[in-house]
Amino acid sequence: MKDTPVGDFVPVDISEHDVVEAMKRIPGYIDITPGDFKEMYQTAYSLAIKRLFDSLTAGNIMSKSVLFVEQVMPLVEAAHLLAEKKISGGPVVNRDGRVVGVVSEKDFLKEIGFSETPSFMQIATNCLDSKSCMIGRLSNRTVGDIMTKPPITAGSEMTIDTISTLFAERKINRLPIIDAEGRPIGIVTRTDLAHSFHAMRERPKS
Repeated sequence: MKDTPVGDFVPVDISEHDVVEAMKRIPGYIDITPGDFKEMYQTAYSLAIKRLFDSLTAGNIMSKSVLFVEQVMPLVEAAHLLAEKKISGGPVVNRDGRVVGVVSEKDFLKEIGFSETPSFMQIATNCLDSKSCMIGRLSNRTVGDIMTKPPITAGSEMTIDTISTLFAERKINRLPIIDAEGRPIGIVTRTDLAHSFHAMRERPKS
């Protein structure tokens, strides 16, 4: 579940030479100009891509095994859990099991004084230069104290096109997927999106 950036999807560019060669290979007479053919093909290609993007939903690509933390969990325990599972964050649930926030490395770093994600050396220097080290601020505090809220969530019917836009616009790395009661049923990460894009590109041609 490591975060993996997703690159922009770039449609294949069709050249004039490609169009002419394609027309030559089609048996019989075609009463259409290369420009018309190219425009028609590009329109069909765009529609096909949109159809693929609309055919996959959060329910299709989400990880159903969701690691969540409780709102009242001490930060020390939450940090140990995330480190043990080798993930950078997850949804936060209240006593009723409903998602009320999201906690990640960014929330921990913000709490100890970093507005942007620092490098390891920046963190080490900060602690070495401070006798008490600002990480001490995390003692005796809970996940609910530092989590990002309200959480950005989605239902299982949301398409990957919408999810991709949401990730880019809201600058998030994970999206908890909830049921009608607000309880987590899965999670979509940037890695899940990347895998779905790759799977679409690997689909056999019809």
